[in-house]
Amino acid sequence: MIYNSFIYEVADSIATIRLNDPERLNALTFESYAELERVFAALADDAAIRVVVLTGVGKAFCSGGSVHGIIGKLIEMSAEEQHRFTRVTCDVVKNMRSLRKPIIAAVNGIAAGAGTILALASDIRLLSDRAKFAFLFTKVGLSGADMGACYLLPRIVGHGRAAELLFTGDTIDANECYRIGLANRVVQHDTLLDEAYGLARRLRDGPVNALAVTKELLVREADMDLVQALELEASEQARLMQAPEFKEGYRAFIEKRPPKFNQS
Repeated sequence: MIYNSFIYEVADSIATIRLNDPERLNALTFESYAELERVFAALADDAAIRVVVLTGVGKAFCSGGSVHGIIGKLIEMSAEEQHRFTRVTCDVVKNMRSLRKPIIAAVNGIAAGAGTILALASDIRLLSDRAKFAFLFTKVGLSGADMGACYLLPRIVGHGRAAELLFTGDTIDANECYRIGLANRVVQHDTLLDEAYGLARRLRDGPVNALAVTKELLVREADMDLVQALELEASEQARLMQAPEFKEGYRAFIEKRPPKFNQS
């Protein structure tokens, strides 16, 4: 597929999505939302891709929805048209969370508004020491409940911190993101992509099916009680015990060598 709003590259079973409007800090447009919704749907059916890296071109990760390209036009739309748009934005998150492959957000600069949600919807967030987050929705008169923010953010940083960030729209730097658990890791800016691809290669070489089940259950168990979660884990783990990955992991341990997963 050809995408206009981002650069899409595949190398060594790792897909890279680089938001590509650096002059506007990679602000999102109607087109880029639609393309992001499509690319994450397509990735689900591409067996050649095992890991996804999401980042931005230039000095920003993503500054959110374009002021003139989206916000100005939304004001002129009917309620039905506005709802159709918000459903598309939520479908981006739905496709990211349902993708049974790890997504690494390499946050290279400001992540604001919808840009913060793209990072939240990723599985792991690596931040440049120049990165900043700002959940700006209330600053434009909208609720902080946008694109799953009220579902995702409290599960990462806790209810109180999520409420403050979503109520105020305050900007926080990379170190504060790390302190509250929003960042998995903060690294020097110039090493960000090296760190991201190093982690991506580790995950690529891991057991694809086992990682897929891990991601799926992290999502599904968030809304289960403990008994339901234990039943699900017992069933899925027993199923994976019948798979080649488990047998290879055992052989590698006994033979004192790295496992060779995904060789078929």
